[in-house]
Parts: sequence; C-alpha cells; structure tokens
Amino acid sequence: MGTITLIINSIILFLVSNTYIINDTYNIKIPIIITILFVILLSIFPSLLNKKLYDKKLYIVRDGYRLLIIFLTNIILDIILYLNIILKYVIDTKALLINLVILILILGTIFWAGIIRVYLFSKQLGVKYRIGGLILGLIPIAHLAMLFIIIKICKDEVEFENNKIKLNNSRKKDEICKTKYPILLVHGIFFRDFEKLNYWGRIPEELINNGATVYYGNHSSSLAIKDSALELSNRIKQIIKETGCKKINVIAHSKGGLDTRFAISNLGMDKYIATLTMINTPNHGCLYADYLMTKAPKALKKRVASGYNFTLKKLGDKDPDFIAGVTDLTHPETEKINKIMPNSKNVYYQAYGSILNQASSSTLPFNLAGAFVKNFDGPNDGIVGVESFPIDKDFTLIETTNPRGISHGDVIDLNRENIKGFDVREFYVQLVKDLKDKGY
Repeated sequence: MGTITLIINSIILFLVSNTYIINDTYNIKIPIIITILFVILLSIFPSLLNKKLYDKKLYIVRDGYRLLIIFLTNIILDIILYLNIILKYVIDTKALLINLVILILILGTIFWAGIIRVYLFSKQLGVKYRIGGLILGLIPIAHLAMLFIIIKICKDEVEFENNKIKLNNSRKKDEICKTKYPILLVHGIFFRDFEKLNYWGRIPEELINNGATVYYGNHSSSLAIKDSALELSNRIKQIIKETGCKKINVIAHSKGGLDTRFAISNLGMDKYIATLTMINTPNHGCLYADYLMTKAPKALKKRVASGYNFTLKKLGDKDPDFIAGVTDLTHPETEKINKIMPNSKNVYYQAYGSILNQASSSTLPFNLAGAFVKNFDGPNDGIVGVESFPIDKDFTLIETTNPRGISHGDVIDLNRENIKGFDVREFYVQLVKDLKDKGY
C-alpha cells in the first residue's frame, strides 16, 4: 500500500504542479483550487493508509522521507516534461515561465515539509549528514545525490526501529533479561555517568524493556586503577545494602574492566560480584600509551592533565587524576597490576572485543586514532589493540558483515548509530539473556 500511495501521489503532484503548461500544451484543465488543496493535504498527511508503526516519531520521519521521495520523483518527471515540450512543441514563453513559478512554489512546499520532518526527528542522520545536506543543497546534481542518501538513511531507520519495537513487544512478557542478580554498568576512562547523556547510549533502556534491573558505577572519570576500584567497591556495597540483592552482574567497558578486576581480587568484591563481563578492556595495556607517556613533553602532559582535571571537577569528579589514569593503561603498568589481580574462583569472567577495520569510516576520535594505534598495537578498535582484550580462554571477538568493523565507542552505542551487520542493543540483550540462562 505504501509504494502504491507514493506512486499515485507523485503522479497527481506532477499533474497539478504542471497544470498551467499541460493545459496550454495538451489542453488538460485542472482547477487551481484542486491544486492548492492537494498540495496542502499531501504536505500534512503524506502517509495515509500505510503500514502501522509503533512509535509516533517514526510516523513523522516516514512522512518526511516519503515527501522527499515524491519531491525527487517530480524533479525527474519535470525535467523529462520540459525537455519534451521544448524539443517537440512550440509553446508560449509566458506560459512556460508562469508554470515554472507554480512548480517552484509547489515543489518547494513539498520539499520543506519533508526535510523539516527528517531534520527534526530522525536520529540516524547525525550531524554529518545534516551539515552535508545544508552545504550540498546549494550545489546542482550534488544536492539530489545527498537527498537520495538522506532518504535511504531515514527509510532504513524507520524499518529497523519499527521492527525492534515489534520484537520487544512480542517478547516483553518473557523478560529474557531478568537476571537473578541486577546489572551494574561500569564505564571506562574519561567519562562519567550522566543522567541526560548516557555513556551506554540506548543499551540500558533496551535491557530494562526486556526485564533487566540496571545500575551504574557512578565512579570518577580518571583515577589510578586501585582508586577507581575503591570507588566501585563502595558503590557495590551501597547497591547491596539498599536492595538486598546479595550479588550483582558487572558489565564493564574499557578501563572499567580493569577497575572491577582489581576490586574483585584485592578489595573483597568477589563476595558480591557474581559475574564480570569485560567489553573491549585493555587487560594488557596499550603500547601506544607507553609511547605517548614517554615521548610527550612534560610541559604538554602537565597542561593537558591540568585542563582535563579542572573540567572534570566542574562536571562532578571530586579529584580526577588524568596522568594516573593514563599511566595505568600502559603495557608495563597493566602487566604489573595483572600479577596482583588473578581471577577469583567465585566469579564468572568473560571478555569481548571488537576490531575497527576501516578507521576512516568511524567517528571521532576513533577515525583519527585507529591508524596511529595500529603502528604500535596492531589490529585495534580505534583505541585498544585486539591482543590486549583476553585474560583467559573465555574471549569472544565481535564480528560483523560490515567492512567498517566496530569501534571502541560503537560497542557501547556511544553515537546511537545503527550499524549495518551489528545491532549493538540486541548484542547486549542476548549477552544478559545468556547470563540469566546460566543462572546468574
């Protein structure tokens, strides 16, 4: 029904937008009042009698990209019509100009009705394509190519998100993520847990929708591993005391995995942590961090650390320590720390890691750092080398059909991006479901 509606609307718009020239050339009359009413109705209700969607915002995005399809289709039809008339018929120049003005007004209305919808409500366009649309919109031919890309992104977004909501609705009663122990999400270095800007993107909401109980580490953004571990230990004790849950399942990203391992082995948290799932954790450090810490001028390191520490204090950290946090991620330091934090027999450990195959296709800072990191650590996720992820045999490399691969940020949904071949939200749903199935 949707495709048929698009075709019918495109044809009707083509006829009404060219009513003046068609009447003058082919003697087909279309009353102006019909033209105005149709354009208004099409601009407001472009998706009548179409497939049901499960979210109101998806309706708006779908209406938007369908108006853009109608606009794009009419541009092509208009070019064909004008070439046909100019080449084959003798037409009054005045009629041609009048119709051109009418055409610009009508197609302009349809275009803006569509582009405003997708710019305001699409979550997958991102800054890059929004800015690209504004810049290339001024360049002939290029603006049509960009419009096609925008339509494709929005169409894929509506289909993907609608199917995801449908899937969650169908399994809601099963509560496949309702684990025996609640989930504690532990962030990595240089970030904090903010209420309005979730480090874990759309993942927590997806887990909660499938029955999980989720808490956050709420620890400082950058400290030495032992100090971060102490903060996490206090947070875990707080959760245990407030909820009476006895134990928790920890899912830790990046340095958060090292912090949690230290808390388990040295601060008695093996009593309270049932499982530790490490996501892209540099368990053996980063060789490029060694290089930066030894080669960077002391004055530069001091300025960077001072600026970072000052900013993060303003954002909530009590006493951030940039240098201590980075130093503990060097290869020599992690190897020293590894010797004093062996795995506990009371905790189930597992580790996951990903590879960023095409750094240029990712986002900041991973698209810039990936090639640099590769010189020191080999294949990597834009920040951490693949060889640094495992601590034992229970390691899984996250693979995808997307030649781009998955970055250090992609694996926690940092950019809220739907990546072809890797559904990050479903990855975590299945990960937590597996913990539930194992009895945790």
